[in-house]
Amino acid sequence: MNQRIIASTQDHLDVEAVKNDLVILKNGGACCILETSSVNFDLLSEREQDATIAAYSALLNSLSFYLQIIIRSKRMDITTYVSNVKKEEDIQKDPKLKQELGRYRKFIEELVTKNEILDKKFYVVIPYNLASLKPSTDPLFWLKSLLGIGTQKKQRVDIDYIEKKARIVLDPKKDHLIKEFSRINIKARQLKSEEIIELFYDIYNPESARMQKMRGSPDEYTAPIVEPKVIIR
Repeated sequence: MNQRIIASTQDHLDVEAVKNDLVILKNGGACCILETSSVNFDLLSEREQDATIAAYSALLNSLSFYLQIIIRSKRMDITTYVSNVKKEEDIQKDPKLKQELGRYRKFIEELVTKNEILDKKFYVVIPYNLASLKPSTDPLFWLKSLLGIGTQKKQRVDIDYIEKKARIVLDPKKDHLIKEFSRINIKARQLKSEEIIELFYDIYNPESARMQKMRGSPDEYTAPIVEPKVIIR
């Protein structure tokens, strides 16, 4: 009789754990993730554009380490927002305000129907121990490594040891980037553990994440967040 084996998706990911705001990888590396704001370059004056370009050039020239810039586009779900507008419309006693709220709600509904409303998020990934990986000319190499694309199963690592060593290297780099980003009016902050897990949950479970958000802290989850899809007999 063949042994029934459940193949977990997490066996094929490079992420070993998320601890103290760091992503620990199965290859013995780690990384921290910064979320940044954006600047509408077209709305800046010519002098402001020149200053922004100069500051961004200085940021790039100051780098002595690898990083990965990720732009993630996600379709916005405004169902809750429209529902709240409808509630305000229903309880509004002023006829004119009630009418205006109704027009606004219909405008939003038509806008979403005719156009795809996207929300863009900007991330900067700072890796630790990238030198241990084989060099690659693929511009998405680090992103693929982080997401476990094209990697093999690796042995378990000492999470506490990697986290301790990685923090010594990553913290100064993180502080440097946050300071340099502020020179071009971009706010950057490090994602917390809960936010990192929610990000991965949203990436690997896009349909369920749209309908159901994670609740509680990561420590409360005793089952894999990424559910197995393949059963090998």
